[in-house]
Amino acid sequence: MGAVLLMATDPVFAEHDPGAGHPERPQRLQAVAEGITLAGLGSDLVELASRTATRAELARVHPGTHLDHLEQVCAAGGRFDADTPASPRSWNAVLAAAGAGLAAVDALIEDPAGRAAGAFLAVRPPGHHARATQAMGFCLVNNVAIVAADLRARGARVAIVDFDAHHGNGTQEIFYADPDVLYVSWHEWPLYPGTGRHDEIGVGPGTGATCNVPLPAGATGDVYLRALDAVVEPLLHIFRPDWLLISAGFDAHRADPLTGLHLSAGDYASLVRRLTGTAPFGRVITFLEGGYSLSGLRDSVTASLGVLAGGDSTTPEGEGPTSGGPGDHMVEVVTDLWRDRLA
Repeated sequence: MGAVLLMATDPVFAEHDPGAGHPERPQRLQAVAEGITLAGLGSDLVELASRTATRAELARVHPGTHLDHLEQVCAAGGRFDADTPASPRSWNAVLAAAGAGLAAVDALIEDPAGRAAGAFLAVRPPGHHARATQAMGFCLVNNVAIVAADLRARGARVAIVDFDAHHGNGTQEIFYADPDVLYVSWHEWPLYPGTGRHDEIGVGPGTGATCNVPLPAGATGDVYLRALDAVVEPLLHIFRPDWLLISAGFDAHRADPLTGLHLSAGDYASLVRRLTGTAPFGRVITFLEGGYSLSGLRDSVTASLGVLAGGDSTTPEGEGPTSGGPGDHMVEVVTDLWRDRLA
């Protein structure tokens, strides 16, 4: 029998309502669902039982007083900043989104037949901008960081690879001094939130455990793969993670209304295929982050899921790999910075 992919979703994710006209809207989940159907995995896609994160699990990343504040603002239907509103059901969605990753860890560890290649978590709200004590950028708690902290408590080495078009400032900051959590990000520069310079590589014992590849608007898939060849894949092989967590933002797609990058769905399939090869089988968890073009999100999910399941990609028509965009110079700059560390 072949590999399967665990998949988490929950109706409560659609109940987080940021209001009319907000790009991080519940309809994104319908686009993801359409992408899952088009991927045609059938019985190779196995639903993951949902659960909520406990306060102790959240508190590995977010202090208790901050959690109290988050819950209170959600209950009141308030907002954390101009871009990050909440609604009365948002806190339930937050607990379920964080819990999905924790449930995936348990399910993959306990997988009796050893068939699960990994897990795909169709969750919202997203998480990678959430700092330890600040909700921002559509994100309330940091889903991927909560799972990474859980794995660290189990003694694992964790790599987080983030290909959202916006830099995951919250994730980077939370683990910036931790040598056992590697954070790697491709992202558009300049763009919100303004972090993620190429020379941000960690601090103290975490120096060398953060790698940023900031790219200009218009960058295409071939530029991403050059950075993967030159820096990202060698770094992952040296780090030898026990687990790979992917912050899968699909807003670098060329149709996305909030960004200027030029990836296709096929480019995401290529990236995912290469990245999953750097981690042990059954130790890859993929978290939905951004992606605000509904068609681009649908197509990118379709192209990525087969690869995450250990098989072939179903790439929609017209969504083949892209090339010819700018960014080679920045790849050279990043390569020069990391050359001695990768020697």
